[in-house]
Amino acid sequence: MYSITTQEACGNSDNGGKANDDTANTNSSGEQLVKIDEPNKQNGKDSIINNGGLVVMEDAKVKLTFSNEEVLVNMYDNPTSRDFLSQLPLTITLEDYAQTEKISYLSKKLSTEKASSGSEPLAGDFTYYAPRGNLAIFYKDFGYSNGLIKLGKIESGVEKFESIKDNFTVQIEKID
Repeated sequence: MYSITTQEACGNSDNGGKANDDTANTNSSGEQLVKIDEPNKQNGKDSIINNGGLVVMEDAKVKLTFSNEEVLVNMYDNPTSRDFLSQLPLTITLEDYAQTEKISYLSKKLSTEKASSGSEPLAGDFTYYAPRGNLAIFYKDFGYSNGLIKLGKIESGVEKFESIKDNFTVQIEKID
């Protein structure tokens, strides 16, 4: 899968039956997304590869609702994200952490099966910090963190998280 991701993200002209230019698009964060053709589907579902090597599930978005606001998250196709989706809907309380992210501890830890050893989060990353069992929504870029697993990417509205200073309640639900 990784070699496919690298070829797709780099726009290799010898596509060998993989996605071509007419299936590529860009999300609101400027990341190039490439639709995977039938032979490369993940778990029998449509998926998209972005230029960071992560696979976005086309049929899996979540909506975060708080303070009369809505934020959509495109979920990545990995075991940790799928485990998170199975727990929805959820109502959580987010609190600020290090003036960089909003966090909330989950009542049940998520699967870390086949997860990377860590990642370097960017603003808009929707993540799970396995060592402590908390969700983390980054509104600022941050350095590499061991045990940080990317669950998805915020489509738009990441700036809404930075402007809220107090703890706040968020409803999270899967949408079609």
